[in-house]
Amino acid sequence: MIYYENLFNSNKKFIEEFRIKFNEVLNSGWFILGNEVRNFESEFASMHNVKHCIGVASGLDALTISLLASGIPEGSEVLVPSNTYIATILSVLHARMKPVLVEPDIRTYNIDPNKIEEKISSKTKAIMVVHLYGKSCEMDPIVDICGKYNLVLIEDCAQSHGAKYKNKLTGTFGDFGAFSFYPTKNLGALGDAGAVIMNNDEFAEKLRMLRNYGSSKKYYNEVVGYNSRLDELQAALLSIKLKYLDEINKHKRSLAEIYLKYLKDDFIKPYVNDDYYDVYHIFNIRHPQRDQLKEYLLKNQIQTEIHYPVPPHKQKAMRGIILGEYPISEEIHNTTLSLPCSFGHRDDDIYRVVEVMNKF
Repeated sequence: MIYYENLFNSNKKFIEEFRIKFNEVLNSGWFILGNEVRNFESEFASMHNVKHCIGVASGLDALTISLLASGIPEGSEVLVPSNTYIATILSVLHARMKPVLVEPDIRTYNIDPNKIEEKISSKTKAIMVVHLYGKSCEMDPIVDICGKYNLVLIEDCAQSHGAKYKNKLTGTFGDFGAFSFYPTKNLGALGDAGAVIMNNDEFAEKLRMLRNYGSSKKYYNEVVGYNSRLDELQAALLSIKLKYLDEINKHKRSLAEIYLKYLKDDFIKPYVNDDYYDVYHIFNIRHPQRDQLKEYLLKNQIQTEIHYPVPPHKQKAMRGIILGEYPISEEIHNTTLSLPCSFGHRDDDIYRVVEVMNKF
C-alpha cells in the first residue's frame, strides 16, 4: 500500500535528534515559555526576516488571536476565500466578527484578487488570505487593495511554510502571518502548535499578552486573554525540523515534478508560474470523476485524500451564518483529489501512482 501519509516515515530522519532533545527538555524541568520557545521564535522570525514571532497552541489560535490583536472592532466584516478549510472561518467567528466569502481563482484555488473589491463594504476591516495547498496567493494586487481601503491583512500560512511569491516568503506581506504546525504540515510538530509573525511592535505586545491569559507580568492581567502557548517540547522539536525545511520542501517539489511531467492531461494539474515558489503541502489534481478515481486508486493499493469534500458554506455548522452561492468553490470541492506527496515518499512511489492513474 502506498499510504497518503505515514508520519513515522516522514519523521524518520529526525528521530534520533528528537530523542536527544526530548531528554534535554525533560531534564531541564521547564516546560512552558522557556528557552526552547524563545529559540524557535527567534529562528522562525530570522528565517522570515521579521522582528517578531510569537508561538501559540495551534493554527486556529494563531488566526483568532491575530484578529483580536489587530484592534478590529467586534462585528467587523473580514473577507476570506470561499474554498478554505473551516478553521479560517472559525477564527473570524471566534473573534466575534463576520466572515464574507470571496470566490477563488479556478487556476490557483486561492482568493481571486479581481473579485475582492466587489465584496468590500463600509464594515470591511480586514482580508484574511489563505495560501492553499502550499501556493502563495497573488499578493501584489491584494496588498494594493488593503492599502486603498485601509484594511488589515492577515495571511493564513498553515499550508505554505517556505512558499514564495516573487521571491518573497508568505507571511511577510501582511500585518500578521499565521502558521499551523499540525503534524502533517511541511514543518510539522508532533502535536498541535502554531505561531504568528509580524513587524509591528504594538501588535506583538498584544499578541504575547493574549496568548498568556492577558498577562505580560505573572499574575497581573491587563486584558481578557487565552491560554494558547507553544509548549517547550514542541518548540524544541520544531527547531530541529526547521533546519531541514528547505530539504523537505525541495523533496516535495521533486515529487511534484514527476506528477507534473508524467501525469496525463486528463487530470487538471496544479497551476505553475515563475512568480510562485510552490512547496506542495498538498499535491492536488482535479477530475470530473473524482470519486470513481479515488476508489480505483484504493483498489490498486494507493491511498488518497480529499481537501476538502464539503465547502464551508455547505457545512451544517455554517447554516444561517454563511449565505449565498459559491459555484467555483463547489466545483473545486467536487473534483479535487490529493495525491501522495510527503517527505516520507520516494520517487518510486510517485512513479507507481502515475502509472496507475494514467490507466484510469
